[in-house]
Amino acid sequence: MEKPSILHLFTAAKNASPFDVNMAFDAGFDKIMPYTHVDLTEVAGLTQDAIFSRSPSGVKREGIFIGGRDIDLAMQMLSVAKAAMFAPFACSVFADPSGAFTTAAAMIAKVEAQLKLKFNEDLNGKTLSVFGATGPVGGCAAIIAASCGANVQLVAHNSLNKVASKAQSWNSQYQVNLRTVDGTDEAKKMDVLLQSDIVICAAAAGVQVVSELQLLAAKQLQVVADVNAVPPNGIQGLHVTNDGDKIAGTQIVGVGALAIGQLKYATQHQLLKQMLAHEVEQPQYLEFMAAFHLARTLLKNPS
Repeated sequence: MEKPSILHLFTAAKNASPFDVNMAFDAGFDKIMPYTHVDLTEVAGLTQDAIFSRSPSGVKREGIFIGGRDIDLAMQMLSVAKAAMFAPFACSVFADPSGAFTTAAAMIAKVEAQLKLKFNEDLNGKTLSVFGATGPVGGCAAIIAASCGANVQLVAHNSLNKVASKAQSWNSQYQVNLRTVDGTDEAKKMDVLLQSDIVICAAAAGVQVVSELQLLAAKQLQVVADVNAVPPNGIQGLHVTNDGDKIAGTQIVGVGALAIGQLKYATQHQLLKQMLAHEVEQPQYLEFMAAFHLARTLLKNPS
C-alpha cells in the first residue's frame, strides 16, 4: 500500500497559515502537519525526524514547507533543512513566508511581461522604486528585480536609517545592489517618482502611497504595480483588476492586486505539485527565484 504524502509545515509564527494549508491540500498532499514557534536551531532535528522515519521511497512522498513572515529567516531555514539531508534520505523543501516569495515573483513577472509587451524592453537598466520595501513582499520583489538587472531603489517613508540597514543586509546576503532613497515627505516622494521607470507598491493594506496627481506628473513612468487589494489602493487610479490597462490620463501601464494574485496562486500551486512530482527525480529546493522563473513560464505558457 502506498504511503500517504505528507507536507511538514515549519513556521516561526504562533499559527500556521490557513492559506498555505488549503493550497497544500489542493495541490494533492494527503496530510499536512504544522509545527509552530519553530526556532532556527530546531530545523535540522525536525527535518531528520521526518526523513529517517521512512524508507527512501517513502521519503519521496514527503515535503517540507517553510512559512512565517521573515524572508531572511525562511531562507536560513531552507538552507538548514537542505544541509540536514543526504541521499537517499532527502525530500523537497519550499519556502514561501506569508506568500511573499510567490507574490513578489508574480508581481515582478507581470511587470517584466508588460515592459516587453507594451515597450519591447526588459528590466535591465530600468530604475525601479519600491514603496513598502521593508515588508516581506516589497523586499523580496526588490531582490528579484535587482537580480534581473534593474536599478532598484528602496523608498523610505519614515526612517531612512531603517531602510538603509535593510538594503545593506540584503545586498550582502543576496549579492545585489539595492539603493535607498528618501520619500519621507510628498516633495521627496515626487522626486523619486520623476526619476522612476517602474514603481511597485507593497505598502500596508488600505494605505494610499501614490496619488493620481503624482502619476500625471511622472512622465518617465512606464509601469506601476500594487499588491494592495484593500481600499484605498496603494496607487490611486490603479484598479485591482488592471492587467496592463493604462492609468487614466497617462501612458502608464498598471498591474493590480487581483491580476498579481491570480499568477501568485498558480505559481504556488504548481510549486507544491512539483514537490510531489519528484518521486523519480532529485529533491527540489524552492525559493523566490524558483518562484519567479516559474511565474515567467506560466505567463508565456498559461496552459
